[in-house]
Amino acid sequence: MKGIYFLLTSLAALRSFASPGKRDNRGSYTVSGLGQHKQAILNAGGNTLDLAIAMLETETMTTDYAYGDGKTNDSANFGLFKQNWGMLRVCATRYGLAGQTEADWNNGALLNSNVYADVASRWDCQDYYGIDLWFAGHRDGASGLANPNTADIDNYKNAVYWIQDQIDSNSIYQSDDTRFWVDVAAI
Repeated sequence: MKGIYFLLTSLAALRSFASPGKRDNRGSYTVSGLGQHKQAILNAGGNTLDLAIAMLETETMTTDYAYGDGKTNDSANFGLFKQNWGMLRVCATRYGLAGQTEADWNNGALLNSNVYADVASRWDCQDYYGIDLWFAGHRDGASGLANPNTADIDNYKNAVYWIQDQIDSNSIYQSDDTRFWVDVAAI
């Protein structure tokens, strides 16, 4: 009996080490008005993965952060998902961002005021890169695309998936003011 107990506790310990995101601080709280922002994303064709990304990126799921997220050129971020211009100008076809140059980075501001363009562009880029490479480029830009298998990218991806799992656990979380969060270092 002791052997089985030891085996089970050892397996549980190994599982926690194999999933670095499980050690991060995480939780939930209420943000007034968040349900409206969730519904806007869903009404624009988004899903619970989109909700999770936006929820991790900003507390209020809005675009009231510093212009470009305080960055310029290919590093500038736009929209509810904080999508970087370096990827948008390659893959965001439906709203005409693909094919533009790095110098055109201010055109990404369209995503700050058009949730339909924001959701469509995120999906354009996910379709273009595939989900894993999309996460890598979204988290770390050109460096992430070149080196997609870093611990930081995995932690970010695990955080988004954890939030998505919480949202998927009860349909009320797609429309209420609950915000799920995971403590992931900003880069």
